[in-house]
Amino acid sequence: MSKIEEGNAHIRNAEKCLKTSLIKWRPDFDSAADEYSAAATCFRVVKNHEQCKECLMLAAKCYKENRSWFQAAKCYEQVVLCLRELNQLSGIPKLAHNACSLYQQHGSPESGATVLDKSGKIIEQTLPDQALELYSRAAEIVLGEDSPRQAAEYMSKVARLLVKLGKYDQAADAVRREIGMHQQIDHTPSVGRLAVVLVLVQLARGDQIAAEKAFKEFGGYCEAPEVQTLEMLLQAYDSEDADAARSALNSPFIKHMDIEYAKLARTLALPQQEYAVPPAGVRANAAPSYISPNVNNTAGPATVEAEVNQGTFSSSKMNSTDVASAAESNFDSNPEPSQSAPPYGNEDEEDYEGGLC
Repeated sequence: MSKIEEGNAHIRNAEKCLKTSLIKWRPDFDSAADEYSAAATCFRVVKNHEQCKECLMLAAKCYKENRSWFQAAKCYEQVVLCLRELNQLSGIPKLAHNACSLYQQHGSPESGATVLDKSGKIIEQTLPDQALELYSRAAEIVLGEDSPRQAAEYMSKVARLLVKLGKYDQAADAVRREIGMHQQIDHTPSVGRLAVVLVLVQLARGDQIAAEKAFKEFGGYCEAPEVQTLEMLLQAYDSEDADAARSALNSPFIKHMDIEYAKLARTLALPQQEYAVPPAGVRANAAPSYISPNVNNTAGPATVEAEVNQGTFSSSKMNSTDVASAAESNFDSNPEPSQSAPPYGNEDEEDYEGGLC
């Protein structure tokens, strides 16, 4: 008997278990679920994933009717793998959440978080937004179970995915939450590494002040090379020195960080010099110099105008010279009358002659 025939036989047995009669008032969900699970195994062997998925869904339904939450969750978890083989990724998030809820009802929240993590890895490339929801819920579940180390691992995936998507505001919050989880377990090296990540994310947001605050807050957890590099980087952004910023971002420990953070450092916008005061001799917001449209035709009229001005100046010079000459000639031809008195001897002779007569 082939596996397909064996699987069909298990399906017929499951249907018989679900039938009722006058003597059998309630369906035998437990036996039917086992038969459907066996049929799904047969179809999985021959790689008939579609029928395997259908049998697993029927088995999960029967397990839920029988309140076997753990077994139902296991069936949903296997359906997720079938959907991956069928390339039907859009249905994975819903099944992952259902399986997680069933695991929580059974009292195994860690198993539910594991399902969310596995499902998130499957859809991370094609459905990143829904993968973020899966990782975030997994982190919350294990954090509620007092497992900050595992929660930090899930939150790290959230932060990296947010950086990859360019959602830097949410990424900064996720990195801070991850830092808080590592602080709960006193894992200093991880906090120092995440301090560098937080500074890079804040610079990617364009908030230099927030980057400096992050360094002041968590810089004490960093090692000496990391502190030196961050100080150089922040000083370069403060002084708008692109070369110094590029040198700091090419630091070895930044290049060897997680791939998403290393890419962020390579694509980070470098500071650009902006002159608050314009250089000497340059007027701010000055209009361009006026250029006459007749600039090519100014040679002829300018020459004529110069000649006319020169002629006018010459004639005016000549007129002033003539006026000066005429004044001199008039002065020479009309001398002023003498102011001296007549001689005294002549006046006496005239008086004497008159007296004789």
